[in-house]
Amino acid sequence: MKNTPFTDKHIALGAKMAEFAGYNMPISYSGINDEHAAVRKNAGVFDVSHMGEFILKGENALDLIQRVTSNDASKLKAGQAQYSCLPNTDAGIIDDLLVYCIEENGVYMLVVNASNIEKDWNWISRHNDKNVEMHNISDKTCLLAIQGPNATKLLQPLTDIDILNMKYYTFVKGKFAGVDNVLVSATGYTGAGGVEIYFENKEGAADNIWNAIFETGTPEGLKPVGLGARDTLRLEMGFCLYGNDIDDTTSPLEAGLGWITKFTKDFTAKSILEKQKAEGLKRKLAGFEMIDKGIPRHGYEIKDASGTGIGIVTSGTQSPSLGKAIGLGYVDVKYSAIGSEIFIAVRDKLLKAKVVKIPFS
Repeated sequence: MKNTPFTDKHIALGAKMAEFAGYNMPISYSGINDEHAAVRKNAGVFDVSHMGEFILKGENALDLIQRVTSNDASKLKAGQAQYSCLPNTDAGIIDDLLVYCIEENGVYMLVVNASNIEKDWNWISRHNDKNVEMHNISDKTCLLAIQGPNATKLLQPLTDIDILNMKYYTFVKGKFAGVDNVLVSATGYTGAGGVEIYFENKEGAADNIWNAIFETGTPEGLKPVGLGARDTLRLEMGFCLYGNDIDDTTSPLEAGLGWITKFTKDFTAKSILEKQKAEGLKRKLAGFEMIDKGIPRHGYEIKDASGTGIGIVTSGTQSPSLGKAIGLGYVDVKYSAIGSEIFIAVRDKLLKAKVVKIPFS
């Protein structure tokens, strides 16, 4: 297993560790519910240094990004970021990612999922027929997500960047905790506000930044948070998790990601997606909450009242914030409307659920 620059700190804090995407990662420290509540109500720190980062440079960098991603990166100005995905030739999703415009029409950073770094790199490289300069900086890049309604207030004393007033999906490079060239991004995967910070681990930068964040934040209730609470937080928001809710067999339209699928440009599998849109989808990703007692889990079958299979659960949990069981799953499109009654097959029982609007509430 690979380690991040913070692995020893997680172990010293008593984190429950496990393998994730080839990395030794913290799952929880004080408990998932406690960490979840800290992020929703105050602030928490996630080590997500396992994520992948690619730099694309040159006059054809934007053209390459436009061809391999579904969203329209030409709309980005320097200092803006965008959520997007990499469609495959069958209109499935190779990965979902963030596109950062560092220099308009010249320098971009792509942030990809840890489990897909090699797959994404190879796919983009295969389409790089115009000599775009590509650098995989994943191994030398640290990434911490400080999330929660009080996150920016806690961090502001550590930097000259005005992080209190950063707009959603923008970023600034500057000095943070005495470390130069830190990219501070108003993004995250929790729906609770906050920032993500990217920096190279040289001259003790990882130690300096981690220690500064906790020296400032711990008296204010800041907590380290593991991947367990990251999952419950993102699920409450209805955010897709690659490998669960989206993969090489699901299209962005089926996954409710039509808003990042722009038909105003040419990109991989555009014609297939246009046809899907024109003809109508056969299945859709829907959010649901349990009416009967029980927790839906990834892979459970979704059925109608007569017991006929109509779909599959992709994510599910007992929501710590809402106090009820919630889930995401692909269902036949006629069962995807808000209020539709569905049933989750749990062992030998059919447990009643209903389709609800996401984010869950």
